[in-house]
Parts: sequence; structure tokens; C-alpha cells
Amino acid sequence: MTKKSFEVLILIGRPASGKSEIIDYLQKIPLDERRNKFHLANLDILDDFPILWSWFEEDHLLSEHLGQPRLYTDDQGYLLNQYFWHLLVERLGLEFRKRQRDPHYHAQTTTLVEFSRGREHGGYQAALSHLPEDLLQRAGVIYINVSFAEALRKNRRRFNPERPDSSLEHGLPDEKMKRLYEEDDWKQLTSPDSEFLHVGDIHLPYVVFENEDDVTTNQPKQLADRLENVLNRLWVVYASNKETLG
Repeated sequence: MTKKSFEVLILIGRPASGKSEIIDYLQKIPLDERRNKFHLANLDILDDFPILWSWFEEDHLLSEHLGQPRLYTDDQGYLLNQYFWHLLVERLGLEFRKRQRDPHYHAQTTTLVEFSRGREHGGYQAALSHLPEDLLQRAGVIYINVSFAEALRKNRRRFNPERPDSSLEHGLPDEKMKRLYEEDDWKQLTSPDSEFLHVGDIHLPYVVFENEDDVTTNQPKQLADRLENVLNRLWVVYASNKETLG
């Protein structure tokens, strides 16, 4: 681990809570500033949305162009099997392990892992348990906290039907948003400990980024200030935990 940077940062929260906007903002900041203010090195983004979207596209091609059965989703766009949600996370873990073939990877890179999980598909407890231990041992977590009503509002506003595969402009129908993401297990997951998530024997330091006031939309100064505060708080616990673990 570089002395000033997170090795892995896991960014979670409801769809349209502000995760993609935070990543977009961080990617545009010069490296020195990003490292000094936010404890982040070169960013390597692992996001399960592009994988999920490729499944939608493949199923469409199979069904509409080749006359073959769909592999992943039904004709309403819901995953056919619960374990496919876990497969998405396993894929992120696989990509992380590939990165580690480079012996210098962690010295110069912060891996940023992004996903959303509602209670219906196992919640964050189940999703985190499918990430590899060597990733979790290097990770801190930020949960972007917005109400479901706020997430639904932003999901409607950001959707661009001309770019449904875009990380910043994709959206879900209200019915699907409600079914999949109205409830999550964040409060249950964090109730035992105010600083660490417990995933098996691993303790993951975490913080909450409050975004009900939507600082991630066209408020770069407020976003920068809040993000700096949140990441500095997380860094204190993260660095201390790293020292304890050796």
C-alpha cells in the first residue's frame, strides 16, 4: 500500500444515489490533488453495470436476432436466477485478481469497486461476501445515503433513452426500481459496529456519504468539500486498521 492512498475503495448505494457522479468527478482531478485531498491514487474502476448491460444486450440478440432462448434475463428484464447477482460480484473479484499480476499495481493504483444491491437480491452482506478476501483486506467502504424517494427522482431525471448503456445516463423503470432497490440491508449491516462492516472474519472500515441534498449534481465545490471530509474520516480508521493488521 502506498502510504497516502487507499488500495481499494468500495462505493455502494442505491442506483442514482450519486456513485457514478462521484467517480466522474474524481477521474477529472489531477493525480496529485486526488492523492493529497482524497487519499486516492490512479483510479481503476470495477463496476458491475457494464457486465449486467452486456447480458441484456446478449439476451436481446439471442432472442430477437437468432431465435434462441435468453440466457440471463426474462422478457421483462429481470435476472432469471438469484445467483446471477452474485456472479456479477464474482466477476469483479476475478478482474481484481487479474490486476494483481502486475507486482506494482497496488503501489500506484486505487481500485474503485462500484455496485448497488437491494434486499431482494441478497443485500450488501451477501454481495460483499462474494468479493475475494485479498480485496476485502485492502478495502474501505463508502455508502452513499439517499432515501428511496430521492433515488427514484434522480433515476427518472438522469435517464437518457438515447444512451441507456451510459454509466451517467442509464435508468430503471419505476416498477423495477421499487422492486429491486426500495429496501436494502445497510442499517442491519451496520447496526453492530459504527466503524467496521463484518464480512466473515474481515472488518471493513466504512463511512456514510449523506447525499439527500444532492451535492453530486452540479455542485462541484460542495461535492469536493463533503467528499474530502468523508474520505479523510475513512482514512483515519483505514490507516489505523492497516497498521494494526501489519
